Order: sequence, then structure tokens, then C-alpha cells
Amino acid sequence: MSNCNSFFLSNKILKQCEEWLVRFPKERKRSAVIEILKIVQKENGGYLTEKIIKDVSNYLGISSISAYEVATFYSMFELDKVGKYKICMCTSLSCMLCGSDDLLSYVKKKLNIDFNDTTKDGKFTLKRVECLAACGGAPVMLIGEKYYENLTPDKVDLILDGLE
Repeated sequence: MSNCNSFFLSNKILKQCEEWLVRFPKERKRSAVIEILKIVQKENGGYLTEKIIKDVSNYLGISSISAYEVATFYSMFELDKVGKYKICMCTSLSCMLCGSDDLLSYVKKKLNIDFNDTTKDGKFTLKRVECLAACGGAPVMLIGEKYYENLTPDKVDLILDGLE
């Protein structure tokens, strides 16, 4: 097992990371960077710090900039604290043609926030994403790891009101 106690908050997290590493040849540990960042982000309350990114790079034996490039390129990673529920609203052409612009306005008004903002109670953060790869169910949003498709304002109300 690799020595990485500096950023892992529990043995469970360390074990999850080690399980990902064995899927790749030892000389290709960098291939696990996305999954390792996802694991530690979840453990850290939904966002990554510069220290965590650096620790992941040390753990994988890659440059800090390589890990930072991944963390800043993909929309699944956050560098700032987010609400308990991160709502990713798709703004792709398919969603737009199915009414996502009006739906986005509705969600912003309902939550009284804009993109990249968090509600005052810390419950919701709203994010714009280019594509959620669910065009057949447009308009689409992602909360956590759950997709919600064929959205209407009424469906959005039910979904958001149903979250603790």
C-alpha cells in the first residue's frame, strides 16, 4: 500500500484508491488520476484544495501541474466549496432546443442564485455544463450522480423539494 496518509481522511478512502491503482500497470499510475481526484473530492465535502491536488500528484508520482490540469479541465471537479447538492444544468444545443433556457431561468429564480453561486443556506450550488450526454431526455440536469431528464418546472419543483 502506498504512503499517502497526508491527504487521505480514512483507511476506507486509501483502500478505494489502491483498488483503482491495481487496474493499471505500475508504470501507468497516472491513468487513475480522475478516479483518485473524484474519491478525495467526495471525501473532502465536494471540492479539491491545492494541497489535496498536490498530494494526489505525489501519490501518483506525477507533476503537480498534471493533476491540476485534470482538476481544472473537467466540470466534475470543484476548486471552491459547493452546496450540499450541486445542480449541473445542461446548456447544450439539444437541451436548449427542448426549452432549457426557460428552465434555467426558472431554477435561478426559484433558488435566487446564478450560475456558480450557492444558496444562502448552503444547500444548492448551480453549475452550467456543456453536455451531460443524455440528449434523448433533454432538458437534463445532474444532481450528485443522478440524472433527471425531460424536465419541466413542475418536475424541478418535485425534485428539489424532495431533497432533504
